[in-house]
Amino acid sequence: MFLHKMGWLFQQVLYPTLTWSRYAEEKVIYLTFDDGPIPEMTPEILEILDQFNAKATFFCVGDNVRKYPEIAQEALAKGNALGNHTYNHLNGWQMATDSYYENIQQCGNQFALLNGTPEIKLFRPPYGRISRSQIKQIQHDYEIIMWDVLSGDFSQKLDKKKCLEKSIKFTQPGSIIVFHDNLKAKKNLDYVLPRYLEYFAKQGFTFKILG
Repeated sequence: MFLHKMGWLFQQVLYPTLTWSRYAEEKVIYLTFDDGPIPEMTPEILEILDQFNAKATFFCVGDNVRKYPEIAQEALAKGNALGNHTYNHLNGWQMATDSYYENIQQCGNQFALLNGTPEIKLFRPPYGRISRSQIKQIQHDYEIIMWDVLSGDFSQKLDKKKCLEKSIKFTQPGSIIVFHDNLKAKKNLDYVLPRYLEYFAKQGFTFKILG
């Protein structure tokens, strides 16, 4: 069970210092993809984005960047942005603050090995799970990016048409929406992403990176 739309109370009362969406008077959506890069999905996603002149922010697992640096660099070369998603996709609720932050730094060090990579200043906690002490330490160096729309593409119980329907329903100008470039999401994402982009492109929306 998960919420496609994060409520105002959770965002602004419980965690007001985190970024859930961007204020926007224009028709703009911030696409994000978690957990890659992987060869089975990320290059295909980049091709679909190109078809709609869309840009996205990829929150990368450091170990995947180590294994597939050429894919991370391709994403950058196409005008997309990268964000830190820890080195080992860690659950912050299960980690001591210092150990968690060390893993984030390890991911940052991996980014630094990529040619021409700008300094990474965006972080998203895996599973959205992060403690207040972790927030306090991480925010010295990163903007912590959450979301206001969760596509649910990773759910094996969610029908692909329902995934698309919910993703469209809850998106509004300035929304940050989460998709995934991991294998659990492939069945739904292959169907949802091009249709989602097509729908909002026809409504006059653009798709920009976070920064």
